[in-house]
Formats: sequence, structure tokens, C-alpha cells
Amino acid sequence: MNLPNIISELVKAQNEFDSGAYANCFNKDAEVFDEGKNHKGKIEIQNWIDLANKAYCATMTPLDFNESENILSAEISGTFPGSPIVLRYHFQLSNGRIKYLKITT
Repeated sequence: MNLPNIISELVKAQNEFDSGAYANCFNKDAEVFDEGKNHKGKIEIQNWIDLANKAYCATMTPLDFNESENILSAEISGTFPGSPIVLRYHFQLSNGRIKYLKITT
């Protein structure tokens, strides 16, 4: 599967539980929407993913990438009820970084 470099970096950061590297995949004014909440800016994104990593120890296995819509389908495994599940990551990219990410089922 051919992923954009920044998305490959995001997957690597997630699988290494590196919240700093994860946040660095985003523009400084980026936004993430997950579980009904918005997280704006690198600091909020880093805090959000750090808490999620500690709570769920979730890893990502990319399954499919829709290039025309920038949607990554990935199997997410961790210490949460129902694991593993498949989630969809809807990306908006800008200048080689992630501008917006919405995570859905």
C-alpha cells in the first residue's frame, strides 16, 4: 500500500506510542475530531494522543488507503472493549503535514 509519507509517519508514531512524533505530523493549527471531541493545535493533539496511548495502548495496522479521498482504513488493536476494530482516518493534508483528521467507524 502506498501511503503519503506523513501518514506513514503518523502510523509509525502511533505504533511506537510516541505522542510527540504523532503531534509533529500535524500543522501548528491542525484539528483532530475523535469520539465526539475536537482537539485543536499541536499541544492539544499531543495531550489527546498521549492520554489515549496510556489508556488503550492502541496500535494501527493499515488495511486500505483511498488516495482520491485521503481515507485510511486501519485495524486498531489495544486494551479497549471490542478490540480489534476497524477505523477510518479522514485526512486533509497541507504543505506535507496533516491539517485535519476525523476518525470514524
